[in-house]
Amino acid sequence: MKLPSSITLCEVGLRDGLQLVGALLHRAHVGRVEVRLRYGLQNETYILNTEQKLEMLRGLIDAKFPVIEVGSFMHPRAVPQMANTDEVFKAIGDVPGVELRALIPNLRGIQRAIDCGCKKVKLNVSASRQHNLKNLNMTPEESVAGFASCVDAAVENGIAISGSISMPFASPWEGRITEEDVDAIIEAYLKVGITEISLSDTSGMAVPNQVYNLCCHIKEKYPQATWWLHFHNTRGLAMANIMAAMEAGMDRFDSSFGGLGGCPFVPGAAGNISTEDVLHLCEESGIATGIDITKVIELSRKLKELLNHDMDSYILRAGRSCDLIQSNQD
Repeated sequence: MKLPSSITLCEVGLRDGLQLVGALLHRAHVGRVEVRLRYGLQNETYILNTEQKLEMLRGLIDAKFPVIEVGSFMHPRAVPQMANTDEVFKAIGDVPGVELRALIPNLRGIQRAIDCGCKKVKLNVSASRQHNLKNLNMTPEESVAGFASCVDAAVENGIAISGSISMPFASPWEGRITEEDVDAIIEAYLKVGITEISLSDTSGMAVPNQVYNLCCHIKEKYPQATWWLHFHNTRGLAMANIMAAMEAGMDRFDSSFGGLGGCPFVPGAAGNISTEDVLHLCEESGIATGIDITKVIELSRKLKELLNHDMDSYILRAGRSCDLIQSNQD
């Protein structure tokens, strides 16, 4: 198997890992208790305050993450966990050598980024035509075309901007998404000036051969683009999908400490692939990341204590292979 000599990891646990907690708590509060139970988050009653998030963020910076997704600029009533994202950005300021980014929904998100000093934002569109038409009454391409004003505002204010395509492999509505549909969205992003694009398997329906084929396809067809991969571990295939993407030449991945996260639109959705699990894979495979895995494990354990529940992380449960070998020698 051909693997890269190094990869870049973006820690998304502060955003993707925590936002679902608040979002589902809010939905449960307005009477949709079945959603909270179905997603297995009925015990997620703890919302991190600004100081706790800053402590986690400083820990991630100390662990040498090159890219960290700090939060999102969604409406606080929709995603309570992200209500203090502005405060976190103002408090942390610029960090040399670290890209701190946030997810935005629209032009208002750009203004919030300007006001709090955020220098990198990310837009998102669903690859599911049915999902997009039902929620926004637009095709995915029309949604991306509408991002042009966000791109213009970002450029005018010195803010870097990237894009994400959720469910590019499969969705609960259509099943498999065709390469042609993914191409159309990519080309819409390129047309508005966005060349850094993430493929986000939020439905957790991707399989390795499909990941390999699509990654090979887009790398060859769109060499001007920079790619990120974002896998949820809903069906236990996230690590295999990362390996398939690596085999196809991809070397930028999102992950979430403790394996936190999920998707409020997808029944049974699990969190992102655990950061410490990915780091352990790289450590054992001789793939450089520049990230201190021991510090990440400490942070995940601390977050586990704060949230007061188990996390979807093999390394938190079993430890690293090298730790096991050392303990047996002792």
